[in-house]
Amino acid sequence: MRFAGDVKAPWLLVLPFMMTGVAAEARDSLGVFEAWGAFRDPALPDANGPRCYALSVPVATGGDGFAAVGSWPRQRVRGQVHFRLSRMRASDAAVILNVGDRRFSLVAGQVDAWAPDARVDAAIVAAMRSATSMSVQTRDGRGRGFADTYALRGAATAIDAAALGCARLR
Repeated sequence: MRFAGDVKAPWLLVLPFMMTGVAAEARDSLGVFEAWGAFRDPALPDANGPRCYALSVPVATGGDGFAAVGSWPRQRVRGQVHFRLSRMRASDAAVILNVGDRRFSLVAGQVDAWAPDARVDAAIVAAMRSATSMSVQTRDGRGRGFADTYALRGAATAIDAAALGCARLR
């Protein structure tokens, strides 16, 4: 797999284990596709059931940021977009996602951002399929603007692999 100027990125395979404070339970790698990986978690103890997701980290890693497109088949959720920002954002700062020539306003917490609804999730995923990069922009607590930029090579394949990984788990 290649990422950001042909730098090898084996860290992508271990990223899901770093994403949570939970002990590293068995996660299945469904494949690594350029800058994106696809993963499946088994049925979770909190009764949400299995989940599958495509995942990547920003081109310039300056924090714990990531982008994910997930599916929770038992909740009938597919293609839900989630961003972990690389820095804590200012409480009054808007979070804007630019995908190719499309622009989306996101709903955000301190370090997480999502599409406001399933319709916008679908529009974001559709835009990701045809663009080469995307960036999430906001301001941090000191008022400094920042952007987390993602390469989209491999995103469509990883999203499809994640969707297929959970297709039979409904």
